[in-house]
Amino acid sequence: MAGWLAMIGGGEWKPGCVGFDTDLLALSGGTEVVVLPTAAAMEGPNNALANAEKHFAALGATVIPCRVLSRAEADDPENVAIVAKAKFIYLSSGSAMHLRSTMKGTAVWEALVASWRNGAVLAASAAGAMALGDPMVDPRGGAFTLGLGLFPGLAVVPEAEGWSNERKARTIKMAGKTTTLALVDQQTALLRSPEGRWSMDGAGDVYIVAAGAYLKIDNLHLRIP
Repeated sequence: MAGWLAMIGGGEWKPGCVGFDTDLLALSGGTEVVVLPTAAAMEGPNNALANAEKHFAALGATVIPCRVLSRAEADDPENVAIVAKAKFIYLSSGSAMHLRSTMKGTAVWEALVASWRNGAVLAASAAGAMALGDPMVDPRGGAFTLGLGLFPGLAVVPEAEGWSNERKARTIKMAGKTTTLALVDQQTALLRSPEGRWSMDGAGDVYIVAAGAYLKIDNLHLRIP
């Protein structure tokens, strides 16, 4: 059975995330968090790791860095081994396009998916959450492009409180009837339990849009391929 999943709208490792990160850590059954700063490769992966270490140290946990910043590193056996044995995996924010191009079709990505399907907790923030679905919202304009495909038919809009109504409406229209949108605010998590129940936690809001209509989160039904 797949583990818990948290798709966070950004602002990871800040005060509004303490509640759900504490819960996810407990649900993992461990005291270590494997952090992949892949999306932050061009924006300061060391800063991302430092922020994660400070945040999780306050929760009584240790961060295990997994520096997958390039496709070569995404096929490195040492990185694969780190992810394969992880109980809690966290993808940072940054560039969704870089994350997708670095991870898609690699050994680390396959190990990540296998770990999650075998019960590990998986959290992904902003660009990390955006890249998990397929299609993926293109951060350059709000249209759609290819994602990593963990959840076909689901597209995540992170930092949704910063999107204008016009931009949201354009993306909703382009989603049509085949793509479900999750609009997630910063420091807020869209959560999926191992049984497939969806909920939310954190400082902001989550809105689900399917076929142009807003749904309650607990009415969200998405199958894992």
